[in-house]
Amino acid sequence: MPLQVNEIFFSIQGESSHAGRPCAFIRLTGCNLRCSYCDTAYAYDEGSWLEIPEIERQIRSFHCRLVEITGGEPLLQAETPELIRTLLDRQYTVLLETNGSREIGVVDERCIRIVDVKCPSSGESEKNRLENLDIITPNDEVKFVIGNREDFAYAKSIISTHLSHRNDLKPPLISPVFGRINPESLARWILEDHLDVRLQIQLHKVIWGAEKRGV
Repeated sequence: MPLQVNEIFFSIQGESSHAGRPCAFIRLTGCNLRCSYCDTAYAYDEGSWLEIPEIERQIRSFHCRLVEITGGEPLLQAETPELIRTLLDRQYTVLLETNGSREIGVVDERCIRIVDVKCPSSGESEKNRLENLDIITPNDEVKFVIGNREDFAYAKSIISTHLSHRNDLKPPLISPVFGRINPESLARWILEDHLDVRLQIQLHKVIWGAEKRGV
């Protein structure tokens, strides 16, 4: 069965603990959320249907062993776990960027599952599937996108109730909504509260700007 693919491109990884590394991206079509700050609305509907061997062939041309599957929401498509398994079996390091509303247990644990926990300013925080935080592994990452002080308090609450007892996990990723909140403010809040998190800036937007597609 094919997958609907919005775009495949080669760029610098802008987020996660792999930020700064060259990465091959597979952006799948479709999303079940409509976040207020969404920067990939073009992936809601646009896309071509490609079989897994063709996707892998295009990825192979980049000569890069780090691959991210993103969206939209990749787990809306039933064939996404098979695409991930195929790439893992071919010795790629695979990142999955998911909006946190879908069951991640269907995804091979060899994959680095980056689970977004939606904060209130997204308008979609009630869609969070917090049960995912009970099954994440030390291989996975959890991300919060912060638009205001309420979001920051919400992220702190989730970290305290769902993550702080897991000493084996990577520090949660905390990033500002690009153009909505000053990263300096977010950095100050983190330091004032002594949070063990990783502040991240969307590096690809710093390099190429917020409107550039395919980077």
